[in-house]
Amino acid sequence: MAPAVPPTPPVPLAALLAREDLALRQIAGPADPGTVLHGAHTSEMADPYPYLLGGELLLTAGVHIPEAAGSGTYFADYVSRIVAAGGAALGFGLAPVHDTVPRALVAACEAYELPLLEVPPQTTFSAVARAVWQLMERARTAELRRVTEAQQSLAAAASRPDPVPSVLRQLAQRVGGRAVLYGPEGTEIAGAGRTSADAPLAGLARLLLSRASVTAGDTAPDGTHLAAYALGAGRAFVLGVAAPRRDPGDHTIASVAAVLLSLLTGEHQSGSGAARSSALVRLLLGTAPAEVAPLLGGDRWFVVHARPDAQAVDPVAASALGAGLGSPLVDLAHDVVRVLVPADGPPRPQPQPGWTLGVSADAAPADWPAADAQAARALARARATRTALVRHGSGAGLRDLVPDDEARAHARALLAPIRASAASAALLDTLRTWLSLHGSWDRTAVALSVHRNTVRQRIARCAALLGTDLDDPDVRMELWFALKQQ
Repeated sequence: MAPAVPPTPPVPLAALLAREDLALRQIAGPADPGTVLHGAHTSEMADPYPYLLGGELLLTAGVHIPEAAGSGTYFADYVSRIVAAGGAALGFGLAPVHDTVPRALVAACEAYELPLLEVPPQTTFSAVARAVWQLMERARTAELRRVTEAQQSLAAAASRPDPVPSVLRQLAQRVGGRAVLYGPEGTEIAGAGRTSADAPLAGLARLLLSRASVTAGDTAPDGTHLAAYALGAGRAFVLGVAAPRRDPGDHTIASVAAVLLSLLTGEHQSGSGAARSSALVRLLLGTAPAEVAPLLGGDRWFVVHARPDAQAVDPVAASALGAGLGSPLVDLAHDVVRVLVPADGPPRPQPQPGWTLGVSADAAPADWPAADAQAARALARARATRTALVRHGSGAGLRDLVPDDEARAHARALLAPIRASAASAALLDTLRTWLSLHGSWDRTAVALSVHRNTVRQRIARCAALLGTDLDDPDVRMELWFALKQQ
C-alpha cells in the first residue's frame, strides 16, 4: 500500500528546479513533470523511513554514508527505504562531507526511479526548505482562491431558472470532468461534462444508494477518480463526480455542490410539510381558504407570477424560485410559475436572477383569485416593458372616492357592449393591457403573446363596439377606471 501524503497543496518539483537562486540540478531519476512535493525534510539517518510522511524532498549531506558503502548494497537499501516511505525526491548536498555525489547513489536512484537533485555548496538546506514552503504557500493561496471562486459560481448557478443543470455544468467545469445527478434507482437524471468512466461512476452511485454511508470514492480502470455523494436526509439522490485528477480543493467544491443540490432536490422548508398537507386536505373537503391560511403561515399574501427569461421551466427550477422568494407554495402551469408568498413575514418579493416577475397587492385569502389576476397583469406588463419585476399598484386614488357599488354599476354599463360580444374576454384583456402600456401596439403584442395586427384589430373592434374615440385621453381614463373594477 502506498503511504498517504499530507493533505497539503503539492508543488511541482519542476517549479523548485526553476528557482535560479538555488541552482539545483537533477542528475538521476525520471524527469516527470507530474512529480510533486508535499514538503522538505532534512535527515542524516541511515534509514529515514520512520521519519517520512510521504511526498517529501529528503535532504542529506551524506554524513551517514560509511566509507565502504560503494562496494555493497548500502545505497540500494537506502534508496529503496526512501521509495517505500513515499519520498518524492532526494537532494544531496556537496558540502561539507562530499565533493561529488557518489556514483553508487546515482545508480541506485536510477534503478528505483527516484529523482536525485545535486545541491551546490553555496545553497543551504534551509534555503531549499524555505523555497518549498514558499511554493506551497502560493499553491495553498491559489487553491483557496479556486475554491472560493467555485463556491461563488455554484451559488450563482443555483439561483438560475435551470438550477440543477447549471450547478452540474459549473461543477464539471471546475473539476475538469463530469458531474451527474442520479435518481432513486440509480438512473441518470441530469449530467454535464465528459468522462470515459460513465459505467463505473453509475456503479459507484448505485453502491452508495445501497449503503448507509454518505460518500464513496473509487478509481476507474483508466485511472479516472470517482466520487459519489448522497443528497439530503432521504438519500434518494446521488451526485456522482468523475475527474482525471484529484486536487485538494476538489472535495470541498463537490461538497458545496452536493449541499446545493440537496436543497434543490429536497423539500423546501420540510418542517411545514405536514401543515401544508393538512391545509390541502381541508381545502379539498370544502374548508374556506380564510380558515386554511393560518396553517400555511400568514393572514396576508402576495401572489407572484413568473416566467424564465431564457429556457423552459421545470419543477426543480420552480421549486428553486419558491426558495428564493421564501415560500414552498409553488405551482407550475405551462410556462408560468405561480408562488403564494406570505406578506407578513420576510420582505415583499424581490427580483430573482433569470426570471421576470409580476406581483399582486397583498391580499387576504378570500381575495386570492383577484390577486392572481393582478399578478398575471403585472407579469404581462413586466414582459412588455422588459422589467425584472412589476408590482400591482395599490395606492389610494380616484377609485377610493367612488362607492364600490356605484363604481361597479358604472363599469358594467360602460363595458356592456364589449361584454355582449362573443370574444368579450379577449377584447377586454387586450383593451386593459393596451391601456396599461399607454397604447403601445408592440408592447401589448409581447405581453399577450399575439401578433401586433391582432392587437390593432381587437382595439379597433372595442372602439367600434363602444362607439368612441380611443385616442381621447378622457375616454381612456374612464375606460381604465371601469376596467379596474373588474
